Amino acid sequence: MSYYTSITYAPFTDALTMPIPADAGHTITGIPDGYWINYVTWSPDSRTVAFTLRSAGGDADPPREALQLWVADIGTGMARPLLEQRLNSTFEDYDWVDADTIVAAVIPPGLGPAPRKPITPLGPKIEDNSSGRKSQARTYPDLLQGPYDEQLFEHYCQSQLVTVKVSTGEVANLGPTRLYTATSASPDGRYLLVSWLERPYSYSLPCGRFPKRVQLWTREGELVREIAALPLAEDIPVAFDSCRQGPRGIEWRDDKPAEMSWMECQDGGDPAVAASPRDIVYVLDAASDPATAPRAIAGTDMRCRGVSWGTAQFALLYEAEWKTRRSVTWVIAPDEPEGGSKTVLFDRMYEDAYSDPGSPASRRTQWGTYVLALVEGERKLLMQGSGASPEGNRPFLDLLDVDSKEARRIWQSQPPHYEYTSSILSDMDDSRPVSLDNLRVLASRESVTEPPQFYIKTFTAGGAQHSERCISAFPHPYPSLRHLQKDIIRYKRSDGLELNGTLYLPPGYDPARDGPLPTLLWAYPREYKNKEAAGQMRKSPCTFPGIGSTSPLLFLARKYAVLDGPGFPIVAEGEEEPNDTYVEQLTDCARAAVEELQRRGVADPSRIAVGGHSYGAFMTANLLAHAGDLFACGIARSGAFNRTLTPFGFQAEERTLWQAPETYSKMSPFMNADKIQKPLLLIHGEADNNTGTFPMQSERFYQALKGHGGTTRLVLLPHESHGYSARESIMHVLYEMDRWMGMWLNGAASSTDE
Repeated sequence: MSYYTSITYAPFTDALTMPIPADAGHTITGIPDGYWINYVTWSPDSRTVAFTLRSAGGDADPPREALQLWVADIGTGMARPLLEQRLNSTFEDYDWVDADTIVAAVIPPGLGPAPRKPITPLGPKIEDNSSGRKSQARTYPDLLQGPYDEQLFEHYCQSQLVTVKVSTGEVANLGPTRLYTATSASPDGRYLLVSWLERPYSYSLPCGRFPKRVQLWTREGELVREIAALPLAEDIPVAFDSCRQGPRGIEWRDDKPAEMSWMECQDGGDPAVAASPRDIVYVLDAASDPATAPRAIAGTDMRCRGVSWGTAQFALLYEAEWKTRRSVTWVIAPDEPEGGSKTVLFDRMYEDAYSDPGSPASRRTQWGTYVLALVEGERKLLMQGSGASPEGNRPFLDLLDVDSKEARRIWQSQPPHYEYTSSILSDMDDSRPVSLDNLRVLASRESVTEPPQFYIKTFTAGGAQHSERCISAFPHPYPSLRHLQKDIIRYKRSDGLELNGTLYLPPGYDPARDGPLPTLLWAYPREYKNKEAAGQMRKSPCTFPGIGSTSPLLFLARKYAVLDGPGFPIVAEGEEEPNDTYVEQLTDCARAAVEELQRRGVADPSRIAVGGHSYGAFMTANLLAHAGDLFACGIARSGAFNRTLTPFGFQAEERTLWQAPETYSKMSPFMNADKIQKPLLLIHGEADNNTGTFPMQSERFYQALKGHGGTTRLVLLPHESHGYSARESIMHVLYEMDRWMGMWLNGAASSTDE
């Protein structure tokens, strides 16, 4: 978990720049040494900052305890502890109720040490399906394993809700000790939506499917009404667009002081069941009589994806379907009977990046919530989109007339920079409409050689003109690679499908002078139902090459060429399933990429490595099994290799093992371990909690490769999950990758085993 070590703030003026100069900012004082800062939030009136502290846990630091809630007054810059009781942040930590009140989940007073595991088991582990009810589930990790685990689960997850006054420190308990999972204050701070888990638990499902109760309370903790009492959700079909029965997505309306909204399915949560409507959206005023029934405002024939709230007369309703990749956006009037007459705003295939109209911008309300930014008080929206095109992404800002559906382009990113807009900054009374005159918007700008910097764009003359001011000067994070070479290359698969990838070359490299390089191809396959969409460009040649802690781009420092994110689309149109031809399409994509690298003269065909993480690791093993002639070695991090161990679906595959046994077997590298002749490095976190990628997947695959005399190495990282976070783990992963490619691409390890 990342953390901060200090907090500095400054007035938002025309002179502000970041990083904040020492003479312009105020650093919060009073934070003790040896502590880390997390969960930083502003109060609704921006006069107080709340945050949590935890000990760094070093030898010279205080003992590590649970998180403690602190606040700092912006007027004085002084920090102080707000609660003596420690937070239980397993599910929920704290939330602002109003500018002077915080609701927090704390460790219950008197909670003793964790239960000790009994030497003799408390009893047998029992799971029962005597009813014969159909209940399928994907391969979930980290499940409860027995009665002792249930005790531990309750010990670590139970909490007491309290409210605390920032000004006085006065604390009040709310409700009994429970397994609280979420607490949300109404926009006006008068009510609380509170949810918690109940027994019976499950040994085959994650805690998100345990029985759950959701209630509406006053801010003093008094019950107003129960919103939902959901049973154990063990009957959710293993299919995309399936959902839990009963109220879901329970939340506050952003445009009302205290009105709730939620969705309920009408098809039993099964997308295969014919139903119209499939989902219904309900609203309920928190101040209404407890006997008042919720009001239906809209129904959808596909699965409802939520609502963007604007006003009593304007909101956007979203629905989509995975099977067809179709999405529809509706305009509704939420306060009219049954939401008024629905009108279609967009009806499109969401795989088609080129037709994406963007997402509506939002504005802040008096309560600190965010609603649709309606321009000039009319039915016009500011739409922000990625601007995907054959030339690459060029983000835009459009003014969309909802009634005519005509969009006027106000601004668009231009090469050689990549820019995009985010928040509306204009200071205005939220009772007044957004105007295109003196509209201020926060934006980010970057290029291949320049890291992202923040700008404020000010639009005038009805959006026809704009000026800008840079408010940051962040240095280049890795100056030694400032002049790396980046190029989006385009090529075709044997069936004519357009593919692309981002080719990175070391600074100063000249193919005519230096010849072909050892090359790392790093990829991740994706499934599509539309061939044209599969070949679309979804990158930009102008983006800054961000390099993460385990990024393949780090190997540019070793003078390798890196082909990052080359297209590996797995396509099937109509009733066909993409994975039925997974191996053929995968190898075709790989061959096309390798041939293009060779055609350009940048890759030595005898020194190309292939690698990937998660589903990219699965891809890597399959390529070594079915197209090993293309690669010298492979690196597979945190992958799954035996699909019979994920029998109820994986990735975008909805069919079960019993419905598509040949596909499951053919796709599994484990079943083809005897065909893998090239060296394969396997890396996995010992505590991987990602669905389907148990560490056992790499362990068993390693044994299969070793049993057939394969050249392989297995590295298990202690305490690491699906991604890697500890400094020691990250450095060791880089060492292993560097060593492996040094051995098999260069003929000798680039670093020693010492």
